[in-house]
Amino acid sequence: MQKIDAFILFTDSEQAKKTVEELKQSELMQRIYLLTPDENTAIPEGCEKIVIDQLQSTGTIRKIAHASQTGYTLIYLKPSVLRLGYFALERMTRIAEDTRAGMVYADYYAVTNGEKKNHPVIDYQEGSLRDDFNFGSLLLYNADALKEAAGRMDEEYRFAGLYDLRLKVSQHHPLVHINEYLYTEMEEDTRASGQKIFDYVDPKNRQVQVEMEQACTQHLKDVGAYLEPEFDTVEFNKDKFEYEASVIIPVRNRIRTIRDAIASVLKQKTDFPFNLIVVDNHSTDGTTEAIDDFKNDERLIHVIPERDDLGIGGCWNMGVHHPKCGKFAVQLDSDDVYSGEDTLRKIVNAFYEQNCAMVVGTYQMTNFEMEMIPPGIIDHQEWTPENGRNNALRINGLGAPRAFYTPVLRAIKVPNTSYGEDYALGLNISRRYQIGRIYDVLYLCRRWEDNSDASLDIVKMNAHNLYKDRIRTWELQARKKLK
Repeated sequence: MQKIDAFILFTDSEQAKKTVEELKQSELMQRIYLLTPDENTAIPEGCEKIVIDQLQSTGTIRKIAHASQTGYTLIYLKPSVLRLGYFALERMTRIAEDTRAGMVYADYYAVTNGEKKNHPVIDYQEGSLRDDFNFGSLLLYNADALKEAAGRMDEEYRFAGLYDLRLKVSQHHPLVHINEYLYTEMEEDTRASGQKIFDYVDPKNRQVQVEMEQACTQHLKDVGAYLEPEFDTVEFNKDKFEYEASVIIPVRNRIRTIRDAIASVLKQKTDFPFNLIVVDNHSTDGTTEAIDDFKNDERLIHVIPERDDLGIGGCWNMGVHHPKCGKFAVQLDSDDVYSGEDTLRKIVNAFYEQNCAMVVGTYQMTNFEMEMIPPGIIDHQEWTPENGRNNALRINGLGAPRAFYTPVLRAIKVPNTSYGEDYALGLNISRRYQIGRIYDVLYLCRRWEDNSDASLDIVKMNAHNLYKDRIRTWELQARKKLK
């Protein structure tokens, strides 16, 4: 098998010494380079030093490509000590050769608060465009593939260099997941899943997001999936509706929150007729009786499906296809409330003003008592009319609350899932139509222990991410067909 040149971050002398010793146990190891921003760093014997600005930059990728002289290039991303499994590098190299992979990555063990746990990762696919895709921290590149990709890196990124490399390698080579546990790393981010999912909209990460969008957009152009900012016109008067708008709330077992949600809808002030369709998916905790507290308001339509196989998306389909559904179908989760009495009016106005088939608003994160909590206001500023539908293939969500022009939604239909169904709709709709945006806070999003994504284990998180990657893959394939 061909030899390996390794590139690892230098954190401190002890970390470097132990990681170097670990790498040198493999007979495949040729050279070991330590990446450091300090020219005066003292490095262990038998290593070479490369001065970098930061690991994620284009400049660093070029330096790695230039220095790598063997068949394979190993990059270790973590600043902690690497612990390799028995013959791990031999296994990774063998799989890389057998599959002709541009890069291979593997499952690993994560040590969190002193406890060692399995940390499986997921298969890479065409739609795995998230810049936060978890490959783990140990990446083995085919050196020729890395050099060829680095040679096509025309932009100078500070944050998106490694992401740009991965995208360019994937254009010509498979990225192969080895579903074997081949190394151990220290897990430093111990937050629950519900806290991590909003990192990408943190304002302090805005410049990172700009670069990631630029790299992803160029990738879409390279693979023939980029869409120009040209949209179909929406004809709002083609169909007749009794109601201008319907708020749809799918619910199951939300006795603690459903009354607040319903009340926030019924107090909306509009100059058009609207109703509320609550699809009660066989609740057993008193939610059904709580909904009936509002039965004297003729605007409330309480639907209990005869079917027992509906996810959130299936409940949405039942609401949207109800004969009393209005021209615009507007989302409200059963945990949450509208922020004011003018929310529905603002959403409906946006459809006409922006001629769009879907509208996405802005929301504010709160605790159960409706007090604002970090990260505060989520406005998805990364969505632009010119490039939003391309950038949507990189990010993991489009925001809330969401609303749809009902004829378009009835034609597409909502995936019968309880995760990612709204994202799938946004991608599909944006393929042809403009998606409108409202940057006023329309929605208070409660975070509490019963949120569906509050604290997911790694298996559930992987299942969610795999499904969203699959949605992106399908959408990429559909967009390529438009060319």
